[in-house]
Amino acid sequence: MRTVIASAATAAALVLTMSTAALAGGSVADSPDRRDRGGPTHTRPVDDVVVIGHRGASGYRPEHTLASYELAIEQCVDFIEPDLVSTKDGVLVARHENEIGGTTDVENHPEFADRRTTKAIDGRQVEGWFTEDFTLAELRTLRAEERIPNLRPENTAYNGLYQIPTFEEVVELATQSKTCDGRPMGIAPEIKHPSYFDSIGLSMEEGVVAILEEYGYAGRRAPVVIQSFETSNLRELDRMIKVDLAQLVDCSGAPYDLVAAGDPRTYADLVTPAGLKEISRYADILGACKDRMIPRNADGSLAAPTTLVDDAHKAGLEVHGWTFRAENQFLPLDFRSSADPAAHGDLAGEIERFLELGMDGLFSDHPDIAVAAASAFEQEQHPGRR
Repeated sequence: MRTVIASAATAAALVLTMSTAALAGGSVADSPDRRDRGGPTHTRPVDDVVVIGHRGASGYRPEHTLASYELAIEQCVDFIEPDLVSTKDGVLVARHENEIGGTTDVENHPEFADRRTTKAIDGRQVEGWFTEDFTLAELRTLRAEERIPNLRPENTAYNGLYQIPTFEEVVELATQSKTCDGRPMGIAPEIKHPSYFDSIGLSMEEGVVAILEEYGYAGRRAPVVIQSFETSNLRELDRMIKVDLAQLVDCSGAPYDLVAAGDPRTYADLVTPAGLKEISRYADILGACKDRMIPRNADGSLAAPTTLVDDAHKAGLEVHGWTFRAENQFLPLDFRSSADPAAHGDLAGEIERFLELGMDGLFSDHPDIAVAAASAFEQEQHPGRR
């Protein structure tokens, strides 16, 4: 059983005050060796389902807070997932987007009222407050808030309690923890809007690599998966660090780096057999929108599965599906409990349906349910295993 570092509140205080030098000497990774494609190689049984705490345990705590990550660890995830954006002074912080109006109390800070603006982010006009317009010290004066309070009203009880964590603090938290079966805690950072941040002189890939190397998370067998919805930065990272890389694929649209370069390929092109073969040249995992595996009918029920999982496996890629959430709002019609969008339905049943296809891992806002469903499926597949 994992050793947990006290409560969410004390964990946040502890991590914020720890010196990086105290942890820099430790290592959870083997020394880097030459990349050998054929799927992720961080140490775990090959037939185990990987459960990733999506933004932590964001079904129970405001997302991308140390409290959310700590709860996900307590609920036995294999990986915690920080989405990364940059501050004005080049510090990597964990936020779902660089626009922070919906996830912090910035609107209650009159001293930052003039920072509200509209920017073009990945081809869309976005209005609000942006991390790249704040120094880390300024961001530290803000507090996290629940992003979807209408669906998760219980989470609003934690509004105002937690700061925005840095990537380094999330890595520090991971170094203090173990998975429930005693392995090093995994980290699955997603680099958000890489082309945009490159365009304003705040490239993030170098900082991600430097922090992972400092904390011993950079070897080929390290429990790390770096993710991106774009393709160019994953190719760059493939030359920079020997950890697993995941090409994220949305349900629609196209990678923004391809759009910006005038490349007509879309995410639909990336999930063809030829596209998957190309992905396997620089990545190890396909992080697939659920509808790419099992589309939904017009009424919201599940349709017939596609061949994506089999096609990805043939290309040598693992498949991690996103995002599995318990609220009826997000569930297929088949697994909803009622017409109340905020009520919980049968998330475990949905997860089982996707695991039956051969999906190798999943992102979930409700790690406790996901871990239980994955464990039940594994036991069903291997009844003699403990």
